Amino acid sequence: MVNMDLIFLKNYKYFNVYISSETPEQTENRLRKVIQTSELKIYDVEYFFKECSIEKFELDERALAIVRDEEVWSFLIPSESSETENFKLFSFHFKDGLDNSGFVGWLASTIKRELGTGVFVVCGQNTRRGGIFDYWGCPVSIADDVLRLVRKLRE
Repeated sequence: MVNMDLIFLKNYKYFNVYISSETPEQTENRLRKVIQTSELKIYDVEYFFKECSIEKFELDERALAIVRDEEVWSFLIPSESSETENFKLFSFHFKDGLDNSGFVGWLASTIKRELGTGVFVVCGQNTRRGGIFDYWGCPVSIADDVLRLVRKLRE
């Protein structure tokens, strides 16, 4: 058992990035509060990653996210076919001033432990709406179970 009197908890805030020292129990409690107070949006349509070469970049305005590596641009866009690897998407915007550090690892690990599936996460920044926000994608075949788990964690 951890003696709470001996725990030194320090928080540093640099813009929207937090650095803190806490016990696993404190982390669990903090991140449950984060998910409960976040704004959750569940997207109605399926999405997939459309790729194009670095040299042939052309903005696809349907894209929720655009990332690249050394060879391709990857656009996260609404699905165009059942022949592509499609994903169910949901997103979180976090309450301003609440330490959400570790959220992605915590929720991804919880989903993997409980349901056996991996997820992908693409993050962005919107200072006006609390800073960092996340797009989460999971396989369509297990999306109902993933969303049921997310809703349970928000209770």
